[in-house]
Amino acid sequence: MKLKNTLGALVLALAGVTSVASAQDLKLGALYPFSGGLALLGDESYRGFELAVENRNAAGGLLGKKIQIVKGDAVDATQAVGTARKLTSVENVQAIFGSYASPISFAATQVSELAGVPYFELGAISDPITERGYQYVFRTNPTAKNFALRTMDVINDVIAPGLNVKPSDLRIAIIHEDALYGTTVAKYQTEAAKKAGLNIVETLPYSAKAVDLSSLILRLKGAKVDVVLQTSYQNDTVLFFRQMKEADFAPKAVIGAGGGYSTQDTINAAGADNMHGVFDIDFTQYLTNEAGAPGLNAFVEAYKKKYGIAPRSGHSLANFTGANIFFDAIQRAGSMDKDKIRAAVLATDVALLTTPSGWGAKFDETGQNVRALPTVMQWLDGKLTTVYPKEAAVAAPVVGKVGK
Repeated sequence: MKLKNTLGALVLALAGVTSVASAQDLKLGALYPFSGGLALLGDESYRGFELAVENRNAAGGLLGKKIQIVKGDAVDATQAVGTARKLTSVENVQAIFGSYASPISFAATQVSELAGVPYFELGAISDPITERGYQYVFRTNPTAKNFALRTMDVINDVIAPGLNVKPSDLRIAIIHEDALYGTTVAKYQTEAAKKAGLNIVETLPYSAKAVDLSSLILRLKGAKVDVVLQTSYQNDTVLFFRQMKEADFAPKAVIGAGGGYSTQDTINAAGADNMHGVFDIDFTQYLTNEAGAPGLNAFVEAYKKKYGIAPRSGHSLANFTGANIFFDAIQRAGSMDKDKIRAAVLATDVALLTTPSGWGAKFDETGQNVRALPTVMQWLDGKLTTVYPKEAAVAAPVVGKVGK
């Protein structure tokens, strides 16, 4: 029996699944990229979920039971399928929380839906995740379409007035990593720009694993681009800014769509001077007016106490907020019955500006939270500072040439 248990634990470890639960506990899966190129923000996202679990356990647990986390690693969509199967059929978790990256979430939710296990997405933004008619997939965070529409707000309400030009006079380029995340955001940006009458002069996809973006940058420079919209992960963001400097390409504005634009590690690698003035549309970050995000500072202090550093991006805050919204719904459901949970989630009604992220919570029939909107930050003197909308801002936006 001891050998059998040891072998079973080894199989799960090799599959990327780590279990720490006992039979008396409520087992919840945590499916994130803990290794590979997405590991930094995958782990940062998980930390927010972990803090939410620890807080809930300290307050008596969920449904009268202590929550135990069963971690599952997924570096890509293929591994996400295998890990989700093991979480649902071997570990028998009663729900899965995750998972930061859209391709991972899109794949894993197919498995969980088939198994009848609720999947609570706290960070992946691709709209199709909640557009497939699934009954037990729910998401608290904003979507790619929300990001795209917020991009138009920045161009129309901040950049064009700051440059004293008409929005339609700006020459805009869309560049994006070519997987589900970047493609979805770019699609909605293109549609929104067309509807707004903006001038898109280039749309250039590339691989997030690219090691050279110099030809793309030269094309942007040749097209005399004023504003670059980039949807990217960390490595390609850093590469873009390093090679942009090498090519002496200085657009009037760069707007990132979350991902690699939101972490201190990115700006440390790319250079604070190179990214000075760069806009970032993303989940709520930490230099934000707490009047519209009650509990934000308390979260930051709890994070520092546990991990010994300040939060590395707003992904941990988004996961903390989302997990608590879903924990409350599960508690109201009174059990882990999937249909009772769905009814409780759809009945959720949390007002805007009342959570640590500033989001509210109201879910449509697809399971998407319609009260979650991204905010607009700007890298100013090495700090990611909220500048839009006004109720969340702690500084005025600076418009002009990117970099110092």
